[in-house]
Amino acid sequence: MCGITGVIKYGRQSTEISEAILKKMSDVIFHRGPDDEGLWISEDKKCGFGFRRLSIIDLSSAGHQPMSTPDGRYTIVFNGEIYNHLTLRQELESKGYKYRSRTDTESILYGYAEFGKNVIHKLFGMFSFAIWDDETKELFCARDRVGKKPFYFTFADGNFIFGSEIKSILEHPSYSKEIDKNELINYLNYGMSSNRSSLFKGVHKIPAGHFLILKDDGSYKLERYWSPLINFNGYNRLSLSEINTEILKILKIAIKDRMMSDVPFGVFLSGGIDSSLNVALMSELMDRPVDTYTVGFKELEKYNELEYARLVSKLFKTNHHEILIDDNDSLPILQELTWHEDEPNGDPVCIPLWFLSKLTRDSGTIVVQVGEGSDEQFVGYPWMLREFLFEKSYWKFFTKLPPAIRKSIYYTLKPLLKNKNNQILEYFRRGAFGHQLYWGGASVFSPTELESLLNTNYHNLIEIPIEFADSMHRQALEISPDIDYLQRILFVELTERLPEILLMRVDKIGMAHSIEARVPFLDHRLIEFTMSIKPEIKAPDRKITKYILKNAVKGIIPDEIIHRKKQGFWAPVTEWLRNQWYNYSFSVINNSELLKNDLFNKDYIDFLIKQHKNEKQNNGTKIFMLIELALWYDRFFKNQSPG
Repeated sequence: MCGITGVIKYGRQSTEISEAILKKMSDVIFHRGPDDEGLWISEDKKCGFGFRRLSIIDLSSAGHQPMSTPDGRYTIVFNGEIYNHLTLRQELESKGYKYRSRTDTESILYGYAEFGKNVIHKLFGMFSFAIWDDETKELFCARDRVGKKPFYFTFADGNFIFGSEIKSILEHPSYSKEIDKNELINYLNYGMSSNRSSLFKGVHKIPAGHFLILKDDGSYKLERYWSPLINFNGYNRLSLSEINTEILKILKIAIKDRMMSDVPFGVFLSGGIDSSLNVALMSELMDRPVDTYTVGFKELEKYNELEYARLVSKLFKTNHHEILIDDNDSLPILQELTWHEDEPNGDPVCIPLWFLSKLTRDSGTIVVQVGEGSDEQFVGYPWMLREFLFEKSYWKFFTKLPPAIRKSIYYTLKPLLKNKNNQILEYFRRGAFGHQLYWGGASVFSPTELESLLNTNYHNLIEIPIEFADSMHRQALEISPDIDYLQRILFVELTERLPEILLMRVDKIGMAHSIEARVPFLDHRLIEFTMSIKPEIKAPDRKITKYILKNAVKGIIPDEIIHRKKQGFWAPVTEWLRNQWYNYSFSVINNSELLKNDLFNKDYIDFLIKQHKNEKQNNGTKIFMLIELALWYDRFFKNQSPG
């Protein structure tokens, strides 16, 4: 795991690539790679790469990057791990390629020299990388299938500038910081920016499963090479028993693949099904105890999963580590979070994840396996099941009504429900205007509520998250027109919320402490298989989430882990913001230059805080998102007009 950055000149007006600037761009992401650094500029000064290394495979200097082919034509900077690189290496060596290291970097480099862009289909793992072709003067960049590793880029004054983190781009003098109001609205709704852009205007992302080719003249092509539905050719005909067998078979392979490491590795253990299964299957493959890591809270026991984590640890005889935190521990790190996140992340889980990552690194572990990606495949969230069933019943009835009647019902209900039951009102709004029902796991400030949060002059921006939600469903249907609604729900989760909030937090918070997180549930072979399971098998019971996985793991992990009520990894910000953090939150929000800007309705923000304080509403996540936004703006834009 590493940090990459670079600059490519494509216009006559661009200045010569500066080694000093490249070094600043690299140094600012030192945390991503404290073990080594590297700078490279092409002879014609058209391309420059910077690199920070966290040594995982081949700890010797032979793994140094940027890395070039012996003839100097191709040069790469790479962040991630390729789990099948030894198989690819054998294929390339049979074609005459001579290796100088044991790294997976070299396999990507020679693979590109041999197969061109098609090498992307041969890579199993997590990655973002850039390869410069000194002959054609083209740049090839790619992000892994599911988006485990970030890749940001921008165009400025004849320069294409990229990095693993936005803060590298900010170090380049050609880029001028400005807030993207469109993505600000997406953040308020989804808790994150979209999968193509960021809250920094002009700074874009390569979406998960896409590659980018930059031409010598500055034109570029962004192309999808994989999606969760890419190989869907109809449902598989397997029985539940056969499905269970196949899931465990793929998972065992995925976990074994992700144990590839020359440094110590372990598991984040919450005590839920996913992390417990990681421990169970990993234990089968190891001749020493698994190192497990858990975080809990000193108070507010209802948020703790410690007893379940300890149960799993005892059963599988792990080398267990715990850390307990409270509001006093958490408050001081909020500003650090906004720095490492690059953009505000609306998920309070970033707080306990920070301490869990620190505990892991302080204990000497560099690589961890984590449980992300299971819920998105196995219908693990209650809202997924709720809206899947809702779409088949009341939604179908309502949306078959004539448009005029639907709108009349919505406008009748609006004054009765607004700011009292915004969620129900939002469903009526979507149905009334012909928009999609399912928007993913987070619609924090829905369009219904954005009408109150934003001042009237900015109500035109409310269409942005609406169009984005509709576009995700269109993408799914363009890829595979015959899919069912449950597959569309899973596609939306796997395309947006998973890579841009859940995996982004794992990458950014983990790398803040120089640890690498690996995600076996997001092996693309498992995703392609689970997306081929019939909905009546995947979700046969309106009350049981993760139905298939719970069946598959019987006898492997304890029943009390399998059947306990889903709790989820969370942070008690709801209680903290009512009590210990109340004055702090009020101060941060009221003193924020961004939130005092005419974009926001200050009275409504005060209403949210007071309603939460008085326990009339649960606005904890909303207030936390506003705090994150205020702290982010203060960190990156202080003394600059909000515009």
